[in-house]
Amino acid sequence: MGKRTSKQAAPSDVEVRLDGVAAAFEEGAFEEALAGAETLLAEAPELPEALHWRAAALVELGQLEEAVEAYGRALKVSPDDLELLLGAAECLVGRAGDEREAVEEGLSLCARGRKMAQRAGDVELLFEFLLLEGTGLNQVGECVQALASLEAALGHMPRSMEARLERAIALFELCRFPEAQAAFEEVLRDAADEPWAHHYLGLLAERRGEGKEARKRFGKAQTLAPEEFPPPVELGEEAFDKAVEDAVKALPGHVKEYLDNVTIAVEEIPKDEDLLGESPPLSPCILGVFRGSPVGERNSILGGFDPYPASIVLYQKNLERFAKTREELIEQIGITVMHEVGHLMGLDEDDLWERGLD
Repeated sequence: MGKRTSKQAAPSDVEVRLDGVAAAFEEGAFEEALAGAETLLAEAPELPEALHWRAAALVELGQLEEAVEAYGRALKVSPDDLELLLGAAECLVGRAGDEREAVEEGLSLCARGRKMAQRAGDVELLFEFLLLEGTGLNQVGECVQALASLEAALGHMPRSMEARLERAIALFELCRFPEAQAAFEEVLRDAADEPWAHHYLGLLAERRGEGKEARKRFGKAQTLAPEEFPPPVELGEEAFDKAVEDAVKALPGHVKEYLDNVTIAVEEIPKDEDLLGESPPLSPCILGVFRGSPVGERNSILGGFDPYPASIVLYQKNLERFAKTREELIEQIGITVMHEVGHLMGLDEDDLWERGLD
């Protein structure tokens, strides 16, 4: 055996401290991990690993605005780091995902990361980017594209529970109800306590008019995930109608003028014909719908006679499930009335989103 002439280099002080930050993070000591990363960055402001740990710790601590900024800073230093790209995309889609702009920014990172992972032959990260992309596309209502991304993800990891569940949601949103039913039931065969599967099976049962089955499924979802599925705020028919009347009365005077000869009605949930009248179809969870021709088009039909009288419909059960409190429900009724009146006035979804009425 030959004589050893060199020693393995001892880890540097920075490497030891980075290992300490990583260990704290893995143990759930996120404040400690954040402090350790910030101490390192005070000495080396562009240390890639410390930038990444700082951003990840901020996410776990719920400091999302700071986390988004931290990921942006880290990506300037290491723009081709796939793990960093994935973390930034997850922050935007999974954590700050109530904001459309954040989701769309996250989706752009997903598209970039997906291409890079594909070129690198990294199947695991490619799957993660495809799954996150499908999730984000579902969130912004681009469910046709979401389904394509999720099926590509399942092509790499066919048994992924997350991807199977998200695919089932895309099928439901696209009104492919029998396929969605089968997909959610398949999820429950492998994960009997998946609350989202029970919730969506409740929605499907409700659409079939199977009230007992729907209540059973909703109850199961509420038991399994009470924070995600609190009991709906139920106003009752009379109180709900009163809230709609008040919302109409509160409209600006120049907007009310558009409501001449427009019927405003309340139904429990959307009918298939309301959903399937567009391509791609509307979501079964829509809060309201405008039927008919916008004002600018109505006067040009058959010399002023509109054979399709305009109407606005609000969906009581969807609105009651959407809100967490009575006050939030009444506020959302008002927003939904304004949203559908916007369609009556000829505004599209992008116009309404820009006005905060999405």
